[in-house]
Amino acid sequence: MQLHVSPSMRSITISSNNGFIDLMKIKVAARHISYRTLFHTILILAFLLPFVFILTALVTLEGVNKCSSFDCLGRRLGPRLLGRVDDSGRLVKDFYKILNQVNTEEIPDDLKLPDSFDQLVSEMKNNQYDAKTFAFMLRAMMEKLEREIRESKFAELMNKHFAASSIPKGIHCLSLRLTDEYSSNAHARRQLPSPELLPVLSNNSYHHFVLSTDNILAAAVVVASAVQSSLEPEKIVFHIITDKKTYAGMHSWFALNPISPAIVEVKGVHQFDWLTRENVPVLEAVENHNGIRNYYHGNHVAGANLSDTTPRTFASKLQARSPKYISLLNHLRIYLPELFPNLDKVVFLDDDVVIQRDLSPLWEIDLWGKVNGAVETCKGEDEWVMSKRFRNYFNFSHPLIMKHLDPDECAWAYGMNIFDLRAWRKTNIREKYHSWLKENLKSNLTMWKLGTLPPALIAFKGHVHPIDPSWHMLGLGYQSKTNIDNVKRAAVIHYNGQSKPWLQIGFEHLRPFWTKYVNYSNDFVRNCHILES
Repeated sequence: MQLHVSPSMRSITISSNNGFIDLMKIKVAARHISYRTLFHTILILAFLLPFVFILTALVTLEGVNKCSSFDCLGRRLGPRLLGRVDDSGRLVKDFYKILNQVNTEEIPDDLKLPDSFDQLVSEMKNNQYDAKTFAFMLRAMMEKLEREIRESKFAELMNKHFAASSIPKGIHCLSLRLTDEYSSNAHARRQLPSPELLPVLSNNSYHHFVLSTDNILAAAVVVASAVQSSLEPEKIVFHIITDKKTYAGMHSWFALNPISPAIVEVKGVHQFDWLTRENVPVLEAVENHNGIRNYYHGNHVAGANLSDTTPRTFASKLQARSPKYISLLNHLRIYLPELFPNLDKVVFLDDDVVIQRDLSPLWEIDLWGKVNGAVETCKGEDEWVMSKRFRNYFNFSHPLIMKHLDPDECAWAYGMNIFDLRAWRKTNIREKYHSWLKENLKSNLTMWKLGTLPPALIAFKGHVHPIDPSWHMLGLGYQSKTNIDNVKRAAVIHYNGQSKPWLQIGFEHLRPFWTKYVNYSNDFVRNCHILES
């Protein structure tokens, strides 16, 4: 930079090494300016100009092209005042152009991908990649990472499915030890209930609960929660139905751990003479279907196009292939009128529920001639549980489904239902259930996928009376974001979904609502290390 002062002192010109510029050109009239003023002007310029050039150098070195604070003003103005323009914006635009071009082209087959970011940087330095090659490598690395994350997610879902379908070692131990106790301890074989209480089993002035399960620990929790939450436990009667292999252990538990004043009856499906394959179409249909056992017990990934499947859809398909859906215990509720011919009204409970409030008012609900009192699941913000309509359960591309059902019809929940057995006996609900189940089997399970609820939605169509949602809160086995305050207020909470509270995959913050009813002081529970971490 050079400073030129004319001999007459009338003008001052500042020039750069690249030539003269008129950026700072001062013409001075001698008669209007003193030498002191001129000296001060030159002194100020001598102070400011180096500062401007220092800021210009900083901009060049640091690549600063955006600055909003006042102290950065010089950084923005310096380059422009001296005729220099930051071209980083142009470089970014050029790179965007290359990325868009690469996005529409095929990745070269011979492109070798680095295993890490450090390796990428090293290869860029050594091979001096051009921008297009770098963009291709960046895209290929991103796609590889997305594939690995997707595969990992599907593997996680598969492992969770197997965990949910298995029997925890502690619960298996409990069943074995109680079964052994049944064979060796007369107290474990005592009659349930005692002979003098047998008439109560068909007395309609009592509150009758029905529970169908092969999980002894879960049954113990359901019964304990009902008794402890009841204002009149002496009016409670539990009818527990289990399978043949679990019967001895289930009987032992309730014989050795009475819950007086409530009354418990334990029955095995083998004790109902009429509940045979010849008389129960569900059993016959399931056992005679050639591919059904392979569907539920076979390879759940073979034949699945994971590239066109979202993790959520895959999780839904896995849940639909749970082996419990071919268990008679899961279909047993459709035979309640025959199982309890002398009862007028019962509450059916799943084994993954907890009762937190007195349920006596359920028996006072007027079902207005309907059969099934249930909570509707189409009127809530929760898209996982409380936003379900028929379209969520049925395949409406199937001609029979399209012809007979409305995709917008509201669904309802199994798991806590009040059934009017008198009204039920006047209907053809069971026959309709069997008919549609057989149609789905003949269609190779293409009409619906999710267990026993879809055929029940059809069979009970027109026979459901909605009850208040506070009676039955669902979804505690689906998602961890369940509202805790809502859980506390609900009369019955339901761990429907894979994350059961007795499994290691159960949600930790929701498990205490269930474990508070587990008798950890019991010798069998303690010795089997139930839910020990």
